[in-house]
Amino acid sequence: MMKRRVVVTGLGAISPIGNNVNDMWENAKKGVNGIDYIKRFDTSELEIKVAGEIKDYDFEAFFGRKQLKRLDRFVQFALITSKEAIDDSKLDFDKEDMDTIGVYYGSGIGGLETIAEQEDKAKTKGYHRISPFFIPSTIINLAAGNIAIEYGIHGMATSTVTACASATNSIGDAFRAIRDGYLDVIITGGCEASVIPLGIGGFNVMHALSTTNDPKTASRPFDKNRDGFVMSEGAGTLVLEEYERAMARGAKIYGEIVGYGATCDASHITSPDPEANGARKCMEMALRDGRIKLTEVDYINAHGTSTPLNDKTETMAIKKTFGEHAKKISVSSTKSMTGHLLGASGAVEAIFSILAVKDNFVPPTINYETFDPECDLDYTVNVGKEKNIEVAISNSLGFGGHNATIAFRKFRG
Repeated sequence: MMKRRVVVTGLGAISPIGNNVNDMWENAKKGVNGIDYIKRFDTSELEIKVAGEIKDYDFEAFFGRKQLKRLDRFVQFALITSKEAIDDSKLDFDKEDMDTIGVYYGSGIGGLETIAEQEDKAKTKGYHRISPFFIPSTIINLAAGNIAIEYGIHGMATSTVTACASATNSIGDAFRAIRDGYLDVIITGGCEASVIPLGIGGFNVMHALSTTNDPKTASRPFDKNRDGFVMSEGAGTLVLEEYERAMARGAKIYGEIVGYGATCDASHITSPDPEANGARKCMEMALRDGRIKLTEVDYINAHGTSTPLNDKTETMAIKKTFGEHAKKISVSSTKSMTGHLLGASGAVEAIFSILAVKDNFVPPTINYETFDPECDLDYTVNVGKEKNIEVAISNSLGFGGHNATIAFRKFRG
């Protein structure tokens, strides 16, 4: 049986560099830094003072006060971006068979803020005073569940939890489900809202975070002096659709998703495989799945966390995968601008990748100052550039050794 083609027909985002897709992409092209001093809570007792927070968004206007109190911040992000993506796709759910539409939506941690708040409340006022919305606010599947409920979607609604690869696995799994005929449309992506004292403190004691409390240099992927990632929050949502039905309804098509790879290092709970074989095999799998020649890849949106181990290992994986062609590929880490959105990062970076293909533009890796001989590829340092991009891949590499890669191709009809 001929496998079906899958296209992207809607996008939605909220991130530290923009509260919608257009603003986020325009700021990415300009190299805008979304990292700043933390504003939502007092950091006086924390070693870490900077993060990538959502800025100037009126959540109460979107949800109303009553609903806002019942939804953890990670679910809020999922609903905000899903509305943007669905509106962008111009799908009319009143005319659709809702059994053929699904939701594949991931998160790395889920409702951490609500967990912390309710634990504090229970210890001061008693466990009988916990909110009845505590559990529905915190479990990761309720991002997908709330999206499905909001729009009456009756196809499969599921959540992938693979740390920083969660959104990329969700998008890849959604791609396969449509390609193989299980569903016709899927709302997919990821969300995260862990920029709270508990989240910052937890990642810091693991020595995962940058301790450079200067927003201008804290997130500096592939730079010799990088010292950890910067935590961020937000979400990205994509509408994936079977090609023929999208064409039949005259949908706007951003591009085509053509390949997906997923592997596990099975090496260490937090550190990548030092030989980079898991990440290499993951990229190779995505390319093979999409029938993509090595020389066809023009751009890689790297996982590029700004940690010493990730960046040199991912560089090694790219070189092992592409050989001599690796030097000709434009690579960038948009985490230099957004920070690390953990389980949502792959969704936001998938959006950057598909727009890079559509607009023939490579977003930059900002904050880069000092060359590292172990990171010797073209990282598009500090300034983005115009370039014809036919194929782009996006990598996500998560704690636990989870690797995921998705491949996009320019839409040619």
